[in-house]
Amino acid sequence: MTSILTSAGFYLLLFLGVFLPTLLLVSPSLVAESVNYEQQSISIALTQEPPSLNSMRTTDLVSLFLLGHVNEGLVRYDRQGRLASGVAESWSVTPTKITFTLRADARWSDGAALTAHDFVFAWRQVNDPATASPYAAIMRPIKNAEQIQQGNLPVTSLGVQAPNERTLILTLASPCGYCLALMAHGTFFPVRQVFYEAQGEGYGAEPQHLLANGPFRISAWTHEASMTLEKNDYYWNADAITLNRIEVAYMTADNRARFNLFRDAQIAFVRLDRETIHDALDQGMKLRTFQTGGMAYIWFNMRKGRPTARVALRQAIQAAFDPERFVNQVIAVPGYKPAVTLFPSWLSGGSPNAWDKFAEQHPPDDILRGPARAREFIASTAFINASASNVLVSNASDSKAKGQPNATPELTLLTLASPMGMKTAEYFQGLLRQTLGLDIRIDQQTFKQYLHKARRGDFDLAVSSWYPDFDDIVTYADLLASWNPNNRGGYINPEYDARLARLQASSDLGERYAAAAELQRIIIKEVPVLPLAETGSAYLQDPKLRGMVRRIFGPDPDYTYARVLR
Repeated sequence: MTSILTSAGFYLLLFLGVFLPTLLLVSPSLVAESVNYEQQSISIALTQEPPSLNSMRTTDLVSLFLLGHVNEGLVRYDRQGRLASGVAESWSVTPTKITFTLRADARWSDGAALTAHDFVFAWRQVNDPATASPYAAIMRPIKNAEQIQQGNLPVTSLGVQAPNERTLILTLASPCGYCLALMAHGTFFPVRQVFYEAQGEGYGAEPQHLLANGPFRISAWTHEASMTLEKNDYYWNADAITLNRIEVAYMTADNRARFNLFRDAQIAFVRLDRETIHDALDQGMKLRTFQTGGMAYIWFNMRKGRPTARVALRQAIQAAFDPERFVNQVIAVPGYKPAVTLFPSWLSGGSPNAWDKFAEQHPPDDILRGPARAREFIASTAFINASASNVLVSNASDSKAKGQPNATPELTLLTLASPMGMKTAEYFQGLLRQTLGLDIRIDQQTFKQYLHKARRGDFDLAVSSWYPDFDDIVTYADLLASWNPNNRGGYINPEYDARLARLQASSDLGERYAAAAELQRIIIKEVPVLPLAETGSAYLQDPKLRGMVRRIFGPDPDYTYARVLR
């Protein structure tokens, strides 16, 4: 669920922490209290206004968190993080086909029956080039999806059929060992066609413009201030839902403000940063930690004319970076781990610790780090370091021969206007100036503007992170595919695409991991991205709140089966 930008999903960036620069005040009509036993209600705070609750277009984790509570796919994750039945009561799987049988009692929040046609409609919309869905690439394993997304086939040729209201048949382009897990992702949620078309561009923008088929529904929404989720009585498993209401009483980007709200018993859950961790410990609060599953990294812009399109500069920055120091001294949040590759250690790929064990037996190429090694990369490819003027210049004769200026302009580092985002950007600004004599201009933006600039390639470096959509290396590996719209750096490498295709198409674990190891080698050699850290979370939870689940996949936290003790 859903890079900075989505998996996974996608560009929410719990790593960057928050996105809005100001406190969004609670609605005057709400009097927040963290938990209420009699009413079985809880109050929480979001880091931002959800940018989009259209499951066919959304990319960020705040939106996917909300959609994961108000909508449900064919399968979902249970309390132990295992795939469990959702709208589908059963399914059968062959190498290239999955047949789902939907529940007879699946309903929308207006009481209308939910049918297999609702999935067909939604998935066709996602693959339609006119929709411009940022997550369309996640559906490429479906037969004809790639050709449809390229505009070569009509959406009606997508490999999904509904022979009747309760049967959904999914035909795959090739064997896919991870495709059942894909069905839990928000992009695969159903959408009722008649309702969607009646809302037009306003779909998902207001409570009355969004239908729920999950455990909760949105009953009130004061934009950039508050939101109310109430139990959905039409949910097929409503009897198992204890909470009657989830009040999103605050939306604020301020870590300190959220900590104070928790301390004052106004919200039931809060994530902590480096500073608030110390406050929590000083005040004797019970600190909890959780490995969130994300990967923080920096995109390099590979587009023609960008200084970062030169591999030597990227290799120099990689050599100058020390992941251990970054995690321990800059981030300093429990749960974070230094990253050497783009593929985090927790990945299982269907077998517990399988990738971790393989990685131990086949370690990635050594990265020779340190200031001296970083300067060697520059010197070895006709770059010289002019630290006195803080400019990286090319060999004079080389630049003259090519008719190009000999000075590389300052590099632009794009980041979110958040405490963690700025802390990371300022660290790299100082590191690269001191080590390589580079001038770095920090471009901090709101979440919406960050996405806009990242998609246009308006940066040299961009602080980002990706959260996984499903438990497989593909959820990280395909970020660098030439065809993936989430490939913000514009990296194109036919060898990488070929190795990725082998990883995606094979069901043999050994063959798949061998392909992943080759992808890892390419990433370390060419440095299209610079892995920074595996993300973690330190948090506080109201002791009366039970049944809340922290999870890597799906909405996090998940309040579906939460309850309030007396």
